[in-house]
Amino acid sequence: MAFSNYKTISEVLKAFQVTYTEANFIVEVPFEISHYFREDLELMMRDAVVDNSEVAICQNLIYPLIKEVWKTYRQPFIIWSHPSLNHDGNLSIFPGYILAKRSSLGKVVFDKPYFILVEAKQDNFEAGWAQCLAEMIAAQRLNGEYQIVIFGIVSNGATWQFGKLEGEVFTRNITPYTIYELDKLISVVNFIFQQCEIQLANLVAA
Repeated sequence: MAFSNYKTISEVLKAFQVTYTEANFIVEVPFEISHYFREDLELMMRDAVVDNSEVAICQNLIYPLIKEVWKTYRQPFIIWSHPSLNHDGNLSIFPGYILAKRSSLGKVVFDKPYFILVEAKQDNFEAGWAQCLAEMIAAQRLNGEYQIVIFGIVSNGATWQFGKLEGEVFTRNITPYTIYELDKLISVVNFIFQQCEIQLANLVAA
């Protein structure tokens, strides 16, 4: 079965023998939001159509917020939009966004390890997590020798849910966050980026 064909989390867990747990593992790490970003987001949410499709959600709500945090971490990481990842030669995944290590060969080289996968879904979080978790598992296997805790984000633009894959255990954060509490939400995204930075530093040190 292709990674994109899974419709429920249970299907993915059974197919790949991954254990499901729930816990609040998120820590809010304060992040200073630029005035431009805050004002632009408010304008878009007030005057534009930002959530009529998954593409619109990605472009108008998810990517701008992820990018705002990424700017602080842009030296070690690159955000890739809808990249193609091939696993076992016949299975492909196309995550909405993926955070990967910046390649020493230049910014145009898509390199591993992979750290964060992001999916947009219009109010169908079950299907969103099925797709995101399958992609997280694929990314974990593609990482190979890199023992990375992979983070996942599923959002309909307004509500954001978070999870992590550590070994063969998938943990979904119990508490969701919303774009209407922007400071809290962006502090959570900052926490995830921070954890990725720590992991990458440990790999380099090793």
